[in-house]
Amino acid sequence: MRSLILAAAFGLVSAAALSTATPAEATGKVKCQAGPQSGWKNVEALKAQLTKDGWKVTKAKVDGGCYEVYGVLPTGEKVEAYFHPVSFEKLYVAQRGKVLFRKSGY
Repeated sequence: MRSLILAAAFGLVSAAALSTATPAEATGKVKCQAGPQSGWKNVEALKAQLTKDGWKVTKAKVDGGCYEVYGVLPTGEKVEAYFHPVSFEKLYVAQRGKVLFRKSGY
């Protein structure tokens, strides 16, 4: 019985350690020094611009001080991309872990 309790406790500790490590790894492939959000352009404007350019945007959020966008390119490729929130400059685009574009310095 004692070994069962110890095994269960170890399992909970291991699960807790994994859950605390995951968010740090998942955040910010790119970091933007964009200043306060009050100076940023609206994320809806970025989505509209990308849609006009032929993208199908499935999700957009703030990550690492940048706008992170998940979508489908006009060529049909599913991608994750980062854009500067003030200029909408494209900083990083990846597909399934393969970097398709990375702006110098980012």
